[in-house]
Amino acid sequence: MSQGYAGPQAMEGKSFAIRTERRLGDEHVSLLGELDLSVIGSVDREMQRAEATDATRIVLDLRELDFLDASGIRLLLHLGRRSRNNGCRLRIAGARAPQVRRVIDLTGAADVLPFLD
Repeated sequence: MSQGYAGPQAMEGKSFAIRTERRLGDEHVSLLGELDLSVIGSVDREMQRAEATDATRIVLDLRELDFLDASGIRLLLHLGRRSRNNGCRLRIAGARAPQVRRVIDLTGAADVLPFLD
């Protein structure tokens, strides 16, 4: 995908999917299903693609995420550090599922990641 990509895209796996979309200058990356070790590489590659665009903000949407393990937390923290070193464009939305919110809260990730809500 090129820097000028503006349409929606979906990448799907067994119990996981990534949807990307350009909205009003922002790059939206939505994670659906289970974020675990088996899909970390796909998410990181998609985030690198989003970071390579001219998007004003990169919104990582976790609203449809059902599960998050330690490798997912490590990835989120890595993405947060990478964003701070590269213009602070990352914003994280969602984390509504109780088990996802619990992992984020227990690890203290909520205190260091740029959550919108």
